[in-house]
Amino acid sequence: MVSFPDRSKVAILALLGLLSTTSAFYIPGLSPNVFHDGDRVPLYVNKIFSEKSPLPFAYADLPFVCPPPENAKKAWLNLGEVLRGDRISTSNYELIVGKDVKCQTLCTKQVVAEDAALAKDFIENEYFVEWIVDNMPGATRYGLGEDSTKRQRRYQAGFPLGKFKFGKHNINNHVTLRILYQRQGSETPDGKLIVGFEVYPYSKRQADVCPDDGKSMDFQPVTAKDVDITYTYSVQWIEDKEITWSNRWNLYLVNTDVKIHWYSIINSTVIMLFLTGMVALIMMRTLKKDIALYNEEEMKDDQDDTTGWKLVHGDVFRTPKHSSLLCSILGSGVQVLAMTLTTVLFALIGVLNPSYRGGFVSFGLFLFVFAGAFAGYYSARLYKVFKGTSWTKNAILTATLVPGFLMSIVFLLNLFVWSQNSSNAIPFGTFFALVVMWFGISLPLNIVGAYFGQKKAMMEHPGRTNQIPRQIPEPVWYLQPRFTIPAGGLLPFAVIFMELFFILKSIWEDQYYYMFGFLSLVLIILLVTCIEMTIVIVYFQLCDEDYNWWWRSFFAPASSAVYIFVYSMVYFSRQLSIDHFVPGLLYFANSLMICVVYALLTGTTGFISTYWFIRKIYSAVKID
Repeated sequence: MVSFPDRSKVAILALLGLLSTTSAFYIPGLSPNVFHDGDRVPLYVNKIFSEKSPLPFAYADLPFVCPPPENAKKAWLNLGEVLRGDRISTSNYELIVGKDVKCQTLCTKQVVAEDAALAKDFIENEYFVEWIVDNMPGATRYGLGEDSTKRQRRYQAGFPLGKFKFGKHNINNHVTLRILYQRQGSETPDGKLIVGFEVYPYSKRQADVCPDDGKSMDFQPVTAKDVDITYTYSVQWIEDKEITWSNRWNLYLVNTDVKIHWYSIINSTVIMLFLTGMVALIMMRTLKKDIALYNEEEMKDDQDDTTGWKLVHGDVFRTPKHSSLLCSILGSGVQVLAMTLTTVLFALIGVLNPSYRGGFVSFGLFLFVFAGAFAGYYSARLYKVFKGTSWTKNAILTATLVPGFLMSIVFLLNLFVWSQNSSNAIPFGTFFALVVMWFGISLPLNIVGAYFGQKKAMMEHPGRTNQIPRQIPEPVWYLQPRFTIPAGGLLPFAVIFMELFFILKSIWEDQYYYMFGFLSLVLIILLVTCIEMTIVIVYFQLCDEDYNWWWRSFFAPASSAVYIFVYSMVYFSRQLSIDHFVPGLLYFANSLMICVVYALLTGTTGFISTYWFIRKIYSAVKID
């Protein structure tokens, strides 16, 4: 059990209290849509999705449901919506404000055997349907709590396409749509604001029987045979005085595991404080003593290993191998760092919220593109330190190396997704737009940033680099790269592994992640941990008279990405039920790309801080 002083407890609890308020804060929209009796409210159909497969499918394209109207309009989608597989279009469902409808027939669909088998497969894989009314996804209502009399109302986005029951796959061909509304106010008493969209699906074989009457019905099974399916729907308009328009998303966002988030924060804070103590010990005791002794020329010949870092002052800034590659990778890392910090900041203040569908991805991609200027700038400055001869080639390499690697994976992955006819396949127009953003915006900005970077004065190093490299003694076993690099990633992974579960859950199980207050603090603790861990590792490496720290300062914190990939494999085997090749390939390929971006984030943070630390300690030493 970890004990804190009373003041520390108060400070931590106060901070967590602040986080608990900011984590649920969001901006639901600029202004609500006000409806009046008789107004037509459009119902949009989007896609079907499943926790058992990362492949969504456009609902309007399904061959076993009612076809869309001839004048169906596709909704405008932002980049994030397209990439997450959204395909929103209008439907034949008529919703008239204030007008209840009972078992209205939509169509009778003649489904051939091949399409019926497809429906059966979707039901077996537990696919859910997503419809949208007034920007709210249709929800399945459930109760939260053990006491049946005090169960709280909660929403799960989507409703099941069908259900396996009595040994048969039964498709839900009737839906009862409950539109919950709130009266706008005394000024316009007939004005109504939609605050809820509940869907109650049923499976019924008899076309003349209505589930709203409470009568027993035979289910509508689907097998690998031709079948006629009659689709019906009911509409109920219900005034709800408990939900307001400003908090209508709260029922989707309830998280029952807040205590786990708090425990995660405390766990991460303890790790960070431990490393902070180690760094403080190095800075305040060892370094201060070593520098004082060195400057007073009182060092003894038989000094211990803790003073060995001063012996490599003539080699510590020697240009590393593959310096141009290192500059390019670190430039991309700065790009990712700028994108991450800005995106999390906007999510924290509520600009990016679940009601802004696809906003998180869209915003992050645009930030990454425009942060190319920072990538070129930092890469060029470092390239100048390494005495590079062609800053333009380095800028082009910075703009194409990491994005090219990621785009190649996306392109190859897209070929497999196309073969499955999934809505997750990136359309040609969107893919072309991504290429234009890359070569038309990011690459020029990279070159512009590199131009200004190489114009800046070169970052000065304390002392001069010896012409002849110093021989590096054989390191002790625990300071060898095969030990220090994996150790460098262990604690950063320990900081985030609890929060990582909820992030993976939101990505792969279509759940809303909104705990941005906790996420922002975990991110800060993660970056601080990477900084401190890398400084400690490089310091002991220099004490062992090994001056090859450049690459190691990047790889040590970046190695936590390997632990995350392994964790994603465990999550795949224990939390998901994916048993097909393409969905599995999609999962692991996306996990790999996420880990690459994470490695750039943590590795660059570790490098920049260590570079500053080394210049700082050697500038305090009097060197002839």
